[in-house]
Amino acid sequence: MKRVAVYPGSFDPITNGHLDIIKRASRIFDKLIVAVVRNPNKVSTFTVDERMDLIRKAVSGLPNIEIDHFEGLLVDFMKAKDAHVIIKGLRAISDFEYEFQMALMNRKLDPNIETLFMMTNYKYSYLSSSVVKEIGRLGGCIGDLVPDVVLQDIQKKLTDLK
Repeated sequence: MKRVAVYPGSFDPITNGHLDIIKRASRIFDKLIVAVVRNPNKVSTFTVDERMDLIRKAVSGLPNIEIDHFEGLLVDFMKAKDAHVIIKGLRAISDFEYEFQMALMNRKLDPNIETLFMMTNYKYSYLSSSVVKEIGRLGGCIGDLVPDVVLQDIQKKLTDLK
C-alpha cells in the first residue's frame, strides 16, 4: 500500500516555508499531493491555475509530488485520492490552536484520516503568503522569501496589481 499524504493550503503564493514542508514531507511519503484550496469566501491574489503553476515550477525536481486543487471538504478530496494523512506546517502556537481544531474536526468526519504537524524551519517562522504579498506590493525585496524559480512570476503579478 502506497503511503499518500495531502498538503492542503491556499499557497497564495507559494513561499520558501511551504517549499521546506513539501521537501521534508516528500521524503516521508511515497506520494505527496499539494492541494490548492479554492475557497469561494476568500479573495485570492493569484488564481488557482496560477498558484498550481507556481507550485509546479517550485517542485519540478521532486518526483513524488502531485499538484491538484479542490473545493469543499478536505476529507472528501482525501477519499477521492485514497490518502490518509494530512500534512500541516506550523509556525507558531497560534497556528497550532486553529490547526488542532481542524485536525479534530477532520478526524470526526473521517476517523481514518490522521494529521501530521510539521514544525517550520526556524528560518521561516515569520513567513506567510500575506507578508510576501504586502512586501512585494510595496516594492520590497521578496527574493529570499519565495523559491527563486518563481520569484519573477510573483513580482510581476504583485507589480501589476499596483
